[in-house]
Amino acid sequence: MISLNQHPSGRHFLQIPGPSPVPDRILRAISLPTIDHRGPEFGALGKKVVAGMQQIFQTRHPVAIYPASGTGAWEAALVNTLSPGDSVLMYETGHFASLWRAMALKLGLEPEFLALPGTDKETGLPLAWRNGVRAELIEERLRKDSNHRIQAVCVVHNETSTGVTSDIAAVRRAIDAARHPALLMVDTISGLASADFRHDEWGVDVTVSGSQKGLMLPPGISFNALSPKALARAKDAKLPRAYWAWDEIVEMSASGYWPYTPSTNLLYGLSEALDMILDQGLPAIFARHKRWSEGVRAAVGAWGLPTQCADAALHSPVLTGVITPEGVDADGLRRLMHQRFDLSLGTGLGKLKGRMFRIGHLGDCNDLTLMATLAGVEMGLKLGGVKLAGSGVAAAMDFFAATPAREA
Repeated sequence: MISLNQHPSGRHFLQIPGPSPVPDRILRAISLPTIDHRGPEFGALGKKVVAGMQQIFQTRHPVAIYPASGTGAWEAALVNTLSPGDSVLMYETGHFASLWRAMALKLGLEPEFLALPGTDKETGLPLAWRNGVRAELIEERLRKDSNHRIQAVCVVHNETSTGVTSDIAAVRRAIDAARHPALLMVDTISGLASADFRHDEWGVDVTVSGSQKGLMLPPGISFNALSPKALARAKDAKLPRAYWAWDEIVEMSASGYWPYTPSTNLLYGLSEALDMILDQGLPAIFARHKRWSEGVRAAVGAWGLPTQCADAALHSPVLTGVITPEGVDADGLRRLMHQRFDLSLGTGLGKLKGRMFRIGHLGDCNDLTLMATLAGVEMGLKLGGVKLAGSGVAAAMDFFAATPAREA
């Protein structure tokens, strides 16, 4: 057991899909002295981070920033737009889609959970948890809703529990094809600033995200990106909200302030993260994450193990889910790798508990970080008695050597 006060030499390999490693540059920014959150200096900071987040979401419209986790931003999206008893169409792609549905139930909504039916023959796992959102199923359901009882469609962009990224533009096309007025709400908590996301272009009404993934910050800040349609719907919504209410936040943050005490020092870190990301440019960052994902999948394929994502077109650039052979406890392997190599990997969640582990490749990372991670995983698999078809380390090394990184 590693105590917080006694740590082995070298850096811990935090290769979970969030919270991701925080760069030293951001840690230094967070350590600056706290300032008056009603003073002029803070107003300039506030306006900067709101404008920067609009660029990250690729929107011209307001972004609400909360001192909260992504779970808080989930709640904000629902309570600002919906009323008790409203019907909400939600799509099951994994553990976090399921948690969002559970929240909707607690809030007094009536969520309908769409899912791809059946079990995968190769792994025995639910097909819904190995695939992304099927937009045609959403269109089919909305066409049947002739009275427009369904008030919102809620989907997860990058499902952190599975490593599957869904086509959000296709979901918007499905809603439009059905000529349905439902709002489109999207969770891109683990996708933002790592996977391409376009709030305005894709016609999203509320986008939910958090600070601890591609933005490379500690947990503690969350976001709602808002469309004019969502803001208009908020005027008639009847679910109770006070802390989460958009009206005061949107009004005050336009001048750089908030109607509550904001997380001042985390906003210093967000300002620094925005400088780092926007200086490089989002296209270069998206390309880098896609390349890392391809390199990691080359390793998994060489080991002869299946990835959790069964659709080659939907592999997440942020993480890769690795399914272990039947009878092999994935959590036992994770514990072994942590003990022997000071390496943290993501656990299997919900219906995937014990059947898979997750390799994060996002944020403050590089080729050598991933090569060391894959070496630790390969050694751990061998020590755990998993028979491998070949060397994943060699396969990833060949991929990275043959596929140069795109210059910013």
